[in-house]
Amino acid sequence: MEHDQLIQQIQRLITRARNSDTISGVYAEICQFLQTYDGPRSQFLASIKEYNPRSYMRSSAASSITDILQAYLEYVEAGLLQGVSPERRAQLDVVSDFLAQAQVLLETKAVHPAGPTVVIGAALEEFLRTWIEHDGISIGNKKPSLDAYARTLREAELITKQDAKDITSWAGLRNHAAHGEWEEVADKSRVSLMLEGVNLFMRKYGAEKV
Repeated sequence: MEHDQLIQQIQRLITRARNSDTISGVYAEICQFLQTYDGPRSQFLASIKEYNPRSYMRSSAASSITDILQAYLEYVEAGLLQGVSPERRAQLDVVSDFLAQAQVLLETKAVHPAGPTVVIGAALEEFLRTWIEHDGISIGNKKPSLDAYARTLREAELITKQDAKDITSWAGLRNHAAHGEWEEVADKSRVSLMLEGVNLFMRKYGAEKV
């Protein structure tokens, strides 16, 4: 999203947040917006979450959330919002290339679905690994794997419980393919859903910033 468009969206959310009658409805949108454009570890997002209208007086929540969004608007207008670093951009480009290759393989009749399944799994693992490295998070004594990266990100509250379940499911398909269990990955539609899911996951946690 361009700088001017980002400012317009923040202003729109501020206008909606000022209406205390709709703050409960817009709260989730605000949180998702900040997670996407300022990152899951955003201090603005953390501050917003302190005023969840489900557990806070609605009028006070609306006022506080509006003030935080206004501060975020000033932050963005001042040019303080950092974009993706060249190193991280290169990492995301590599992962995107992997997924594009997987799409081509999936559409090639002569290629067994196990092929693109392995490529999708490799792309997802690279995305999670570089994400963890970029954020300076340690996986501890866990053996590097999709499951280990998912558990680490979940423990850091950077992904949702459902995200972790999805990754576990995708890891299972990748493992079937990697171990030659062809019958488990013979259904192209199932692999296509995996590719779609991974693409959506990456856009949610990274590609929107590229």
